Amino acid sequence: MSPAGPGPKRDPWSPRMWEGSDYPAYLRLLARNHFAVHPPQLYIAAIASVVTLANMVGRWFTTGLHGDAVRRTQLVGPPVFVIGHWRTGTTLLHELLCLDPRFASPTYLQCFAPNHFLLSERLLKGPLKFMVPDKRPMDNMAAGWDRPQEDEFALCLLGLPSPYADIAFPNRPAVFPGSLDLSGLTPAQLAGWKRGFRRFLQTVTYRDPRRLVLKSPPHTARVRVLLDMFPDARFVHIVRDPYVVFPSTVNLWTSLGRKHGLQTPNDPTRIREKVFAEFRTVYDRLEEAKPLIPAGQFHEVRYEELVKDTPGQMRRVFDALELGGFADYEPRLREYQAATKGYEANKYTLSDADRAEVTARWGDVIRRYGYSAR
Repeated sequence: MSPAGPGPKRDPWSPRMWEGSDYPAYLRLLARNHFAVHPPQLYIAAIASVVTLANMVGRWFTTGLHGDAVRRTQLVGPPVFVIGHWRTGTTLLHELLCLDPRFASPTYLQCFAPNHFLLSERLLKGPLKFMVPDKRPMDNMAAGWDRPQEDEFALCLLGLPSPYADIAFPNRPAVFPGSLDLSGLTPAQLAGWKRGFRRFLQTVTYRDPRRLVLKSPPHTARVRVLLDMFPDARFVHIVRDPYVVFPSTVNLWTSLGRKHGLQTPNDPTRIREKVFAEFRTVYDRLEEAKPLIPAGQFHEVRYEELVKDTPGQMRRVFDALELGGFADYEPRLREYQAATKGYEANKYTLSDADRAEVTARWGDVIRRYGYSAR
């Protein structure tokens, strides 16, 4: 099971995601993992220790200058959530929706510098532009400070319970068990997660007062909580052939562990089991939440149909969620398609044994969404 082509080059001095944390959150992450940094990554941990101290100071100044205004900020309409398991096309769908100028999204910069982007945005986007990679580490999709990004990275770097904290120490037990669907949080932790999430969205809206389009695969398992927070939210769920999703997701976690880990991943079996288990959590929680979603607030799209007929599928998304404005949006969509023509997703081979295990463990979900069990 491997991608058809070579992965992106690894720059040992390129920024790691933990450099966007503040010092207390970073220290707690290290302490929960008993400071088990591998020797080859010690320099990364040391750099992050210095940078996170600066981030803490930046957070103090940001709170002092903008805290009251952010707390008074109201979201512009109910958020639109792009949900779906990792590697199902959530990034593509997110970017397509964000072509509409009525919508805003947390950007790459805001998600990886969540503590102080209100103050540091100009510095980071200008002189430090070279620090952001041109491509994402797990695939060939473009990256950049202003591109839409998933808010889960920001929540993780703000110190909120998140499964993404496990990227730091891929060989150790989960930092926040049950944080994928929030079931493992105490009532106090859940209340804190809600406050932190809402505050981040207020900060983004304070910077850019437009309706938010949010994308985060973990949110697929959190629809019940999100409806409690945002009763009028819209959800667009994208699905993809699980026989493609499995090897692609294994590659995702392997790539992120190698790029951002403070340990070198040493157990491929552990990653495989993580993918198998989290797939079940995501789709089981979503299926439980679907009956709670009011009519007109949920729509599903298949990745294969989206790439085959993008305008037609996007029109269905706009109509089903009553977003309006498709006639004004469509020319921007056509321009995007012309600019990205020729993009090819990574291709993976799947062994007969892996195929059989995917069928055995995910067969009901495969059939539910109309894919053929193999």
